[in-house]
Amino acid sequence: MLLSLLALASGAPLAAAEVFNLANLNWTLHNQKGDISVPAHVPSHVHLDLKDANVITEPLLGANVTDYTQRWIVYEEWTYQADISSFIEQRSQGGKSGKTLLVFYGIDTVATITLAGHPVAWVNNQFQEYVYDVTDLLEDPAGNDTTLTVAFQSPFLYGQNVSRIRGVEPEIAPTFIWPDVRHLVRKASSDFGWDWGPGFVPVGIFKPAYLVTLSDETGNDASESDPASHPLFVAQSGGLFIEETSLEVSKVGQNPNVRPDQTADWQVNVTLAVRSTRGDDNPSLTVSVPELNINSGLLTLPPIPADTSAPTFVTASFSIPEGIPERWYPRSHGTPKLYNFSITLSVGGLPPASFTTRSGFRTAYLAQVPYTQEEVEEHGITPGDKWHFEINGKPIYAKGSNLIPFDAFYPRTTAEKVRWIMESALASGQNMVRIWGGAMYQPSDAVTGGYDFYSLCDELGILVWSELAFSDATYPVNDFFLETYEREVRQNVRRVKRHPSNVQWAGGNEIEPYLIIFNHTSGMWVPPKKFDNFYFLFEHFLHDIVLQEQSSVAYTACSTTKGVLSFEPYKLRMTNVEEGHIYGNDELYDYDSSRAFNYSTYPKARFVNEFGYHSMPSFYSWEEVLESPEDFSFNSTIVASRDHHSPPSGLLWPSFFAAQGQMELTLAVNRWLPTPSGPADSNHTFAQWCYSTQIFQALHLNSEIAFYRRGSGRGERNLGALMWMLNDVWQGATWSSIEYSGRWKVAHYALANIFAPVIAYPYWVPETESLEISVTSDLWAPADGAVELTWYDWSGQQLDVSQHAFSVGELNSTAVYAEEGLAYILPAGANASDVWAHLTLTAQSDGQTYTHEHSFVPVSLADANLVDPKVQLTHGENYTFTLSAQGGVSPWTWVDHPAGTVGYFVDAASGAPLNGFYLIPGYNRTIQFVQSAGLSTVAQPAPEDFVVRTLWDNTHSLDVSDWPAVAVEFSSQHADPFYSGWF
Repeated sequence: MLLSLLALASGAPLAAAEVFNLANLNWTLHNQKGDISVPAHVPSHVHLDLKDANVITEPLLGANVTDYTQRWIVYEEWTYQADISSFIEQRSQGGKSGKTLLVFYGIDTVATITLAGHPVAWVNNQFQEYVYDVTDLLEDPAGNDTTLTVAFQSPFLYGQNVSRIRGVEPEIAPTFIWPDVRHLVRKASSDFGWDWGPGFVPVGIFKPAYLVTLSDETGNDASESDPASHPLFVAQSGGLFIEETSLEVSKVGQNPNVRPDQTADWQVNVTLAVRSTRGDDNPSLTVSVPELNINSGLLTLPPIPADTSAPTFVTASFSIPEGIPERWYPRSHGTPKLYNFSITLSVGGLPPASFTTRSGFRTAYLAQVPYTQEEVEEHGITPGDKWHFEINGKPIYAKGSNLIPFDAFYPRTTAEKVRWIMESALASGQNMVRIWGGAMYQPSDAVTGGYDFYSLCDELGILVWSELAFSDATYPVNDFFLETYEREVRQNVRRVKRHPSNVQWAGGNEIEPYLIIFNHTSGMWVPPKKFDNFYFLFEHFLHDIVLQEQSSVAYTACSTTKGVLSFEPYKLRMTNVEEGHIYGNDELYDYDSSRAFNYSTYPKARFVNEFGYHSMPSFYSWEEVLESPEDFSFNSTIVASRDHHSPPSGLLWPSFFAAQGQMELTLAVNRWLPTPSGPADSNHTFAQWCYSTQIFQALHLNSEIAFYRRGSGRGERNLGALMWMLNDVWQGATWSSIEYSGRWKVAHYALANIFAPVIAYPYWVPETESLEISVTSDLWAPADGAVELTWYDWSGQQLDVSQHAFSVGELNSTAVYAEEGLAYILPAGANASDVWAHLTLTAQSDGQTYTHEHSFVPVSLADANLVDPKVQLTHGENYTFTLSAQGGVSPWTWVDHPAGTVGYFVDAASGAPLNGFYLIPGYNRTIQFVQSAGLSTVAQPAPEDFVVRTLWDNTHSLDVSDWPAVAVEFSSQHADPFYSGWF
């Protein structure tokens, strides 16, 4: 890559075969009006280039992100342009015998491409890659035009135009911000706004792009060179361009709807999309796995023509005996073993094209068949269908979260941030992420995608539930749309299928329940044709495409589904359910916080793929975007406008719908925690509100996850819980457990606790005063141990201790304690408001020791008679901190790391994530801050800038003399944020 840059700089002829990165051109960006022209970049988005040129401020800053002050950008038409005269001149000096390809790995979204004055193409799909043979255009520039131009239409205006075309039927697509178009533009739906983020509707050349020159010179000099690190770079050795590469490792004869035969041999299938300057009737392919000393030998291929105008697809396969390779496992259950596969394509007369890619050996099966009568009777399972994942022949409990885009602007997503988010998921005990279908297909390498998501998941051992880009809408099914859907889906499925981390493709997000709810629950009526179109698109069209392209993972029509009636033909169950049976999977959102811990409101489901509650980001995250002192309050206009629950449902700003979400947060804190009030410093009050909403979110997630996990040993046989959601795209009230900067919320530490392999949890039903303590294990071996139940009063005095032995089977749960009546549960003579219990578990399984701790409070913490904990923080070396309670017990003790830092706290002894814990007098906690050097803007924070928060501080004064100097005066409205100036 460096050689091509040096060649242009020096004026030397380009090599006969070369890959030139378009990022190295000098780009400009201008609008159609002609009043803005600024330097630009590729990859980029218009907003980012305008920001860099100081035309606008940071889009996430202040009112910008409310879609209010920068909406004018969406209505404009923008053009990226670069001069390529040096490329044309040096290419001609190098001879005209070769070919030149223009390669875009992502254009967002509707654009006209022009090269050297010649039209190249009009494109309209963000999710596709585009390759064009531009040889003739470069040899004969029109009117001496030596520019490459990509002219973008407004996606919003384009969508409006499409909606007016005769024959385009109205669809059902609720508006989040920008109305009526998101289902008509093949662009991330969330770019038009969602309930967790803004709607910038960005445009630009958002992924890497290249000019590739191919040589038709013969020679075999490259045959002894090392394989290229990426298929794109084989073009540097001759006349072959590998446009697409797919590798699939499966069992011989594997069917995605049938449990794989674990004794069968492995089949390695390689498919290449090739453009070649020379033809060959007898090309060949070899595949080797050096670590296993395996070579496929010469694999024959169908003829490859001399054609660079379109790709030729060739496929070959060979088998590897079972037992030779080590298997890939999710990190929660083994080692995610990966192997290098070296692939060499030989086309007569051209140097062999060789490259290396990585994959692993594993089977993934989504069990959706009925439980047998024997299973129902022997194990007490509620009749119905299974819905769980099996890896390498064994059921697994999927513990994880849902992933949204890493940034509102894809081009500024960095590999370092992606790694941090995914390593944070792993650190919190997660073994699966679901790529939500309302946004982007995640990339599988940095060369074409800017960063590499799937390979990172392969490496870390995180399972991925992938989804096609359809969400919460009905979609048109005319030929124009079907053609673009097909190309998009085929490209992405082929690209992803080499990754062992990927374990299924879902057709889209929530569309099945969305139609059922609209038709049967909401009182609305969905025309039968919309159901017919849904069945056609998701039962047939997309189903067939996905399964034609891969056979090693399942296709499901929708993220949330009642499952299937049959696989062949593929037919959804929908409302064809039998009373008392359980089918498919489920989700839950309930914002009545009075029912937050009422287990009767939780679904008894085989798998729950979405659930959660929103919370505020930390005070330090708000500091990143709030511009005025008056903004630093819970219901300031800017803060409240970033609460999109419910979403604005249009372009009105500020949205009065935000009051609903603000009320939900306020009532949740008022009901379950001491309500922040008190100190005269409003920075402190605002910070305590943010902290308190995060505690409620953590409590709620703990309760739901524990309930679902306990279901592994109950009639529902629940084997999956994916919380909503992992990450954030802005600083606002959202469902994330990790804030936009990478800072962990309280909930993420709570996930690390409740996703532990073996847990003890107190299930409390206040209506009947019944307490059950159950142990749940997701291990593949039985576990034996004991739970110690210790009662304390809030001053820290120990009142009672009891031991409860247990033995729990693999992937199962068991009750170790059950009692009814507070008189029998509480220590003798104790009042429920004065006491709490600490649960500690120690278990042995397969030679390993597992520990866990949790707490039980028999009343709302809002009603608990807390005692001033008088928490002291002592600084040690290497960012270790020892916390001690000198007064009473401090529930949910929290240490905030300073502004500008990204990292998380771990127990100094075990290394396990630890924050937001119960601090008991006489039992100190020592934690250490593990910092991300790459994401932190403050490299060496001062230890004294780390802040301790407690619930006691919600209602009592605190010394805030060291707080950041944002001078906001306290007023009485802060005592109850719902009744603040928002109205």
